[in-house]
Amino acid sequence: MKRTVFLVSDRTGITVDTMVHTLLTQFDEEDFERVTLPFMDNTEKIHVAVQQINAAADRDGVPPLVFSSLVDADCREALRQSRGILFDFFDAFIGPLESVLNRQSAHAMGRSHGMGNARAYDERLEAVNFALSYDDGARLKNLDAADLILLGVSRSGKTPTCLYLALQFGVRAANYPLTQEDFLGDGLPPVLEQHRRVLFGLSIAPERLRQIRQQRRADSDYASLARCRQETHWAERLYAAHAIPFLNTTTMSIEEIAAAIMHRTGIRRRAF
Repeated sequence: MKRTVFLVSDRTGITVDTMVHTLLTQFDEEDFERVTLPFMDNTEKIHVAVQQINAAADRDGVPPLVFSSLVDADCREALRQSRGILFDFFDAFIGPLESVLNRQSAHAMGRSHGMGNARAYDERLEAVNFALSYDDGARLKNLDAADLILLGVSRSGKTPTCLYLALQFGVRAANYPLTQEDFLGDGLPPVLEQHRRVLFGLSIAPERLRQIRQQRRADSDYASLARCRQETHWAERLYAAHAIPFLNTTTMSIEEIAAAIMHRTGIRRRAF
């Protein structure tokens, strides 16, 4: 049986989407259809949302699940008039926090993903620009500003990880593609040697790497299992020889890879 899930937010909906995704993955046998309703910042919009929720209840034959991160009290009260089952994050957490901290919350919209902190927002933009400028070894000069330099063979997840670290944490991450030339010598490439303290390696199972490369260059030597095995072996041998910490990303999502890197390196986030 299909069940509609509404995510109602007065801003982008990113926060409630992340939290609900985490919760719903625990019920993988259920058939959920998610509907995100962002920028629901007045009661007129909420009334329209209530109509959508009630229509889904009629269509599905079961009450929709409604997850709300609304701040405004009038909007929250209007949403309670729907025939959905409401899970209100502010009701669940703000009241207890106010009690523990012995003070009222600001009840301000958009603080999580708005531009309330201009410095933190600028840090995030700078980090994204940095990741794009130093993607795939495109620039090898002025790496002193890098918080992190990711190493890995082609298609091992370097670029999406760098961009996620920039967007989510404001980390200035460059990445360097390891090629056969890098494996032939005894030492690290000179450009990396001087930045050894911020190096971190990515590895991946050869079979998974072959699947990814097949999508890019099907049935080529680049995508052959033998080539993938050789390159991943060489990469891990290089990491071990130079005491470079590394992570096997075969079964990990980008979010998990980024979190593991932040934890293992101790890099402090620049943006929230």
